[in-house]
Amino acid sequence: MMPLTLAKAGEERCIRQIGGRTEVRQFLESMGFVAGTMVTVVNEISGNVIVQVKDARVAISKEMACKIMV
Repeated sequence: MMPLTLAKAGEERCIRQIGGRTEVRQFLESMGFVAGTMVTVVNEISGNVIVQVKDARVAISKEMACKIMV
């Protein structure tokens, strides 16, 4: 397992675990980041990432991406 920030652009990965406080986990789950879901890294800029999850593109900060383990 590794944090989403280490995935390269174009790679499709399966979410294994979401870390952080309850509020953070609920926020990420509301955007579609749920264990077992496939995500694709579209682009990475200064650690911040744009990902494709459940037919939607979402930009998340480096801190949030570190809490998503793939």
